[in-house]
Amino acid sequence: MRLAREEDSAGRKVRADAERNRERLLQAAKIAFSAKGSAASLEEIAREAGVGIGTLYRHFPTRDALIEAVYRNEAGQLFAAAEQFAAKLPPAEALRQWLLVSVDYLATKRGMSEALNSLVGGTSKLYEASSTRLKEVSAMLVGNAIASGDIQLDTEPLDLLRALAGVATLSPGPSSTEAAKRFVDILMAGISTRT
Repeated sequence: MRLAREEDSAGRKVRADAERNRERLLQAAKIAFSAKGSAASLEEIAREAGVGIGTLYRHFPTRDALIEAVYRNEAGQLFAAAEQFAAKLPPAEALRQWLLVSVDYLATKRGMSEALNSLVGGTSKLYEASSTRLKEVSAMLVGNAIASGDIQLDTEPLDLLRALAGVATLSPGPSSTEAAKRFVDILMAGISTRT
């Protein structure tokens, strides 16, 4: 479920090795920012990704650019998962699988919160675009499941994610993520029209 980047900002084809380097940098940065927040060293991120610091700066000219790219990549994967699940799974199962993926997204966002809060100018613009898309994909998945007759929901679709976020933040760490994943089945049972 990774996002493809076939062209760079100038419209040129991106070489496969450059794309692999970018993906490795994003993964290493996600882990580093989740573990160390804004104190994560860019040199350490480059080393963990198996590239030089110059390669990191070619892809991400500033620390803020890297933090934003990690967030956008994670959000993009969440949105792509919604589309993939909707296309391949029955509506209620598509919603359930997407909620499970959402728990991981919420955990990453929570883990990166200190790094995200260090962004110059704040996060409002960064979150604005993803919030709109999050509302769209959750409404699509819930709408499909309602239309199929599998679920009934009398609140806005985003309330499902809000409930998961509440469970996931009760006690930060792996146990809260696992609890939130178990809570997905509780939510699904609560809105199911099937007994």
